[in-house]
Amino acid sequence: MSEVKTTVSFPSSFPSSVKVSESDMPDFIKRTLAIELYREGKLSLGTAAELAGTRNKWEMLTILDSSGVPINYTTEDVEDDLNTLERIIG
Repeated sequence: MSEVKTTVSFPSSFPSSVKVSESDMPDFIKRTLAIELYREGKLSLGTAAELAGTRNKWEMLTILDSSGVPINYTTEDVEDDLNTLERIIG
């Protein structure tokens, strides 16, 4: 996976305002961005999971649920996941 890197400046009070340590800030920002872009319909579930750094889509679903984000998981998504599972299992 290739990456795009960018630099964003925040006020020095930002980490304490959001109650996140500076060392945890990159993960916090990626996860927050993934949640919001999924909420806006700009990212698919899989892409949001990748951006957030989750292990899989199911973990992302849990994060979205705990953030109060409605899940847009269609019948087509279920079928795609089942087909993928069948290919993996055999």
